[in-house]
Formats: sequence, structure tokens, C-alpha cells
Amino acid sequence: MNSFTNAMDYSYEERFAQMPAPKKILMVGNKAEACGELLRAGLRKEGCDVFAYAGFDELDKTALKDAALVFVLIAGIPDQDLYKQVGALIRRASTITVIPVVQYADQEKAATLLELGCVDYLLSPFSESQLSALLRRQEYANAAQESFVSCSQGGRRLLAMAQRVSLTRAPILITGETGTGKELMARYIHRFSADADAPFIAVNCAAIPEQMLESILFGHEKGAFTGAVTAQPGKFELANGGTLLLDEIGELPLALQAKLLRVLQEQRVERLGGRREIRLNVRIIAATNRDLQLEVAEGRFRSDLMFRLDVLPLHIIPLRERKEDVLPLARRFIAKYAPQDADQDLLTAEACRALLQHDWPGNARELENTVQRALVMRNGLFIQPQDLGLAVAPMAEQPQEKPAALLAEGGKAALRASGKWAEYQHVIDTIRKFDGHKTKAAASLGMTSRALRYRLNAMREQGIELNF
Repeated sequence: MNSFTNAMDYSYEERFAQMPAPKKILMVGNKAEACGELLRAGLRKEGCDVFAYAGFDELDKTALKDAALVFVLIAGIPDQDLYKQVGALIRRASTITVIPVVQYADQEKAATLLELGCVDYLLSPFSESQLSALLRRQEYANAAQESFVSCSQGGRRLLAMAQRVSLTRAPILITGETGTGKELMARYIHRFSADADAPFIAVNCAAIPEQMLESILFGHEKGAFTGAVTAQPGKFELANGGTLLLDEIGELPLALQAKLLRVLQEQRVERLGGRREIRLNVRIIAATNRDLQLEVAEGRFRSDLMFRLDVLPLHIIPLRERKEDVLPLARRFIAKYAPQDADQDLLTAEACRALLQHDWPGNARELENTVQRALVMRNGLFIQPQDLGLAVAPMAEQPQEKPAALLAEGGKAALRASGKWAEYQHVIDTIRKFDGHKTKAAASLGMTSRALRYRLNAMREQGIELNF
């Protein structure tokens, strides 16, 4: 397995040279090792504020606040502990990028960590230029991401793959159900690529009448057909030097598929009624919610065109299969449509449960519409299940077993553990009493909202399920 961090060419490093390095960087692990010293020195040389921690248990909410990256020095950490702790950190701090620092002999561990949701890793020993390029690449990725939420492992792996395919001009095929965010992914690839300042042109092949589509794609000269009173460039020309998204490519008529195939092969286009070929330098991204292999089998899509487009395939899994993204997406939409309330968690516990129980056949687009409607229909500040228009199944009340971390052998230790468990149960019962409204619950408990958040975080780390 090659390292994406160390196997980059110099031209790739140059692409991000103008990006600033992230400011706050965390290191966790044995910082006294040579690798840790090298990393800390390199980060400080880049102007980063570096905070080192010996273990994952020190990474509380205060430490993680405003952090851009967490470097994990994996040497000396048992495998199972490493995977468990890194996975928990990614779930807890979904907006922070976790970068493991591995030796050549540990690249199998790196592969496992990538599966857990790390989007990159740093291979030791590393040079200053490699570390610098990694920092700027991650900062560039954060700036390019916009509204494609990737808290789930599948979403993070998809973004990591999108970064890789953006480095080439080969055609990219994005597949996925309606509403999964195929155009957002195409825009992410475009912004992350070296030609991010070049034009991005999107064409919906299903929304344009067949008789107009050829002219719109390839352009026409004056007099090419009735009504062509002036010459017009096509979308291929307009996207020259940049990216052309052919959305709903499965709807393209067979006659135009042949002409599109020739344009892709020759990298040249000729306007309708014209005699001059125009050279192209365009990244082609095609998107569809159809199974193109089935379309080929049934004679509705050319097999040679499918193979030409399907050089670098990306598949966006539906929202029902990445439930970890539902609530972050919902909160992103709340911030979009109600920015004045963005600093408050408007979703009650029951509303969160309703969102997580729904299958979202319309995916992120359906979720966005649901949140937008709920913001209009809500009574008061908070969003309730009835505002969402979603049914929520009653939750069976079952007493939780005490987590192993709270079990003691006996004597004073057992007494302290029982008292701590009773305290935690009281916090849960109080939040339930106020239907998940943590501000009201905090006031009833005689603590600040911030103190309550810290208490809940400690409870999660003890393995307590917080079902409000």
C-alpha cells in the first residue's frame, strides 16, 4: 500500500503551497519518541500551535475545541486499544481530521485506520516538505468540502477517494440514489483540484429537450438551424480548462451518446454547422442514479461510452446506510435556514430519535426539505417530532446495566461507584423530564449548561448510553 502522504510528486505539493497551515494541532501518544520530537518541531516550524497529550483520555472537549488536526503517534499502543480509541475519537469529534503517524512496518495498521474513518496518514520518517503538503492539503480539503457532511466512515472514505481522483483529468462517474449529493461531490472534486479557479459547468441531461441538448452541449454557428441568429459556444467550450458535470447521464439519447463518445476520445469538439475543431482540456464528471450496466444490457446506453466514463467510479451510499450523518446534516441545514439560532441545539431528543428512525428514501434532499419545513412549522424555539412530520416509535424504558468502569470489588470503592451511578441516573432522568431540553435540565440540576455538557461527555466515556 503506497502512502498518499509520501508518494506525492512535487507538482502536487505546489498546488497547495499558498494555503495557510492549520493553526491548532493536537498530538496524542508518546511524544518523547524521535518521531514525536520530529513532528512537533516540524509543526512549530509551520507556525502551528502544538498541544501534546500522553493518552486519548486527556482529549476532552476543552482540548478538542478549535483543533484542526489530531496526529496520533501509534507506536507502542496495542492494536485493539488503538482502533477503539481512534474510532471513538472520530465519532466524538467528527469535524476534526485524525492523522495516524505510522512506520513502514505498520502500514497494515494504517489501512485499518483508514477504514475506521481516517482520511490520510503520515508515514515516518517524513520530510518537512511532506508534512507541509499534508497540512495544507487538509486545510484545502476543509475549505472545499462545503456542505457534503462526512461524519460516517463511508462518507470520510468517499472524501478521501475524491481527493485522490481529483488529481487526474480522467473521467469520473459518480453514482448514487436521487438526493445523495452527487453534484456536491462533483463540486468538491473540482474545488480540490489544481484548476479549482477554472469554470465549473453543470448540465442536467434529463432537464433539457432532446432537440436542444446537442446545441447546448456542443454549441452552434450562426445559421446552423432555424433560429440560430448568432453563434453560441457549447458547454464543453465554456468548461474548457475546468470541469463539466453531465448530470443524469443515463438520460442522454443514444444519438448523442455516440457524439459524446467521440468528443471524449478525441478531446475535440465541433460546433453544429461549423468546420473548425476546438481543442478541449476538460475534466468530465458524469453522474447518474441509474445502473448503467443494466441500461447497457437493455440497449439504452452504449457499452463503449460507459467504459469511457467509468474510469474512476465513486458511489455515494444512501443516507439510511450512514445514519451517523443524519444529525450533523440536520444541524447543518438548521444553520443554513436559521443562522440566528445556529449556536443552539434546536433538536429535542425525541426529534433526533425521529430523524434517526426514518429511512430517508429521498436522502439528504428529503432531509433538507424536512428541516426547512420544521423551522417554519415549529411552535417555540425547539423542533419537536410533530414539526418534522415524522412518526417516532415509543422507546421502551429499560434500566441500564452499570458499565464495567463503574463496577468495583467492594468496600468504599463499591460505595463510590454506586453513588456515581446514582448521580448519572439522576442526570438522565432530569433531562428526560424536560424532553431533552438541556438548558432547562441544567438549571434544574443547579449547574451551567457548559458543566452539564462536560458531565454528559464523561458519562459517554464511561460507556453509558444517553437515550433521552
